[in-house]
Amino acid sequence: MAEFLLKYADPQGAVHERLEEAESEAVLRERFSSKGVLIYSIKPQKKVRARSGGDGGARRGKLNLEHFLVFNQQFVTLIRAGLPILKSLELLKQNIRHKRLQTNISNIHAAVKNGTPLSDAFKAEGDFPAIYVTSLMAGEKSGSLPEVIDRYVQYQKVSLAIRKKLLVSLIYPTILIVLVGLLIVFLVTYVVPQFADLYDSMNAELPATTQILVAVGVTASEHFFSVFGSLLGVVALLGWYLRTDSARQTMDMLQSKTPIAGPIWTKYQVSQLCRLLSTLLQGGIPLLPALETAGRSLNSRMMRDAVDEARNRVKEGQPLSRSLADTQMFPPLAIEMIHVGESTGALPAMLNSVAEFFDEDVSTAMTAALSLIEPAIMIFMGIFVAFVLVSLYLPMFSLAEQL
Repeated sequence: MAEFLLKYADPQGAVHERLEEAESEAVLRERFSSKGVLIYSIKPQKKVRARSGGDGGARRGKLNLEHFLVFNQQFVTLIRAGLPILKSLELLKQNIRHKRLQTNISNIHAAVKNGTPLSDAFKAEGDFPAIYVTSLMAGEKSGSLPEVIDRYVQYQKVSLAIRKKLLVSLIYPTILIVLVGLLIVFLVTYVVPQFADLYDSMNAELPATTQILVAVGVTASEHFFSVFGSLLGVVALLGWYLRTDSARQTMDMLQSKTPIAGPIWTKYQVSQLCRLLSTLLQGGIPLLPALETAGRSLNSRMMRDAVDEARNRVKEGQPLSRSLADTQMFPPLAIEMIHVGESTGALPAMLNSVAEFFDEDVSTAMTAALSLIEPAIMIFMGIFVAFVLVSLYLPMFSLAEQL
């Protein structure tokens, strides 16, 4: 028996979705058609699970956030101009350039036209962030949909700006590391074998360091494609391993304990969490659902577990600041600021202040750390080149003495 997600309208016009088991789609369709209902769609459950995603959010890497941001800006403008949601979606779906997003909005338009709430229609697509779907749900219930979308747009603008700033900061060190890597490959696979042939023709006695360098260079040169293929295989295997739960947990632990990168990564995650919470709370989402949604949107598994632990403590009646402090994952300054926000009744505004403070702190720390990468790479390159030159030219001095 297969499992299907059935969407239909009863004789009174109400739209329903339910899971049903049947031998095939045709059997299920015939069963419910005989009851006098109007069937909208029947989807195999495996397909639905693949679309929905494990964390209730977007399938990362699929949704173009910049196009989605433009869509939301246009969407909220049309709603505020007095256009109904259905008409706004109809107008916007024709002007979206991103094909995947256009398909999503077309499906959402069809679902809303059939009576599905807007938040449920976005959730059914499985491509959109959990924070967006939850915010839409709160906006529908409170009647403040434009304000909720506006807050999400502002949140996404700030997040994208911070992300772009970090990526731009990493461009130069990345290019430098790639160039250094190519130079090392050139020296080892081309220059070293040339000297190896020279010394072999002269029957020179080579020092230990030269023998090691020559052996590595000749092997890499003669078996270049095999070595390159092996490295690709190792990288592919490592990429597969890093997608497993145990590897992600190990990487999270290593990231958090790395001397320089660890505190920066933790502060960045705290900043993201506080901004998410602030956006959700300002949109009218209660604290417990907001913590759940914000926690699932974080990249760090350790931080997600810490937020889940804090949520359970809040559910038991503890204040948010104490619950976060008990996890020992959050900086003391963030805890103190959140405690002040709770005490004064201005938690959303204080969470936003925490996010802004740690964003600036992360930016400053990243700039300082990246400023150390260039001299570190230069020092490493100087040592490596000096080792190669000394190892290659040392036998020449011995030969000159013999002559």
